[in-house]
Amino acid sequence: MIRFRLREMIINKEFKDGRRISLDEIGKATGVHRTTLSRIAGQRGYNTTTDNIDKLCRYFGCGVGELMEYVPDEEILEKE
Repeated sequence: MIRFRLREMIINKEFKDGRRISLDEIGKATGVHRTTLSRIAGQRGYNTTTDNIDKLCRYFGCGVGELMEYVPDEEILEKE
């Protein structure tokens, strides 16, 4: 399964910028709807488009590997 690290990216950007960053702000800056951002951040196994991934990588100034990671299904089953 692909796990998005959007929450972590937001926390890191907030720390670096010294201010709170909302999903609404990210949505306005990227063109990705707030509902989609909320699902990416909180819904396990959410499937989004590569266009959204591209926009988020551009916003955070990061690579795909920093925004998302592969987690084998076995590891997920072990934690449940």
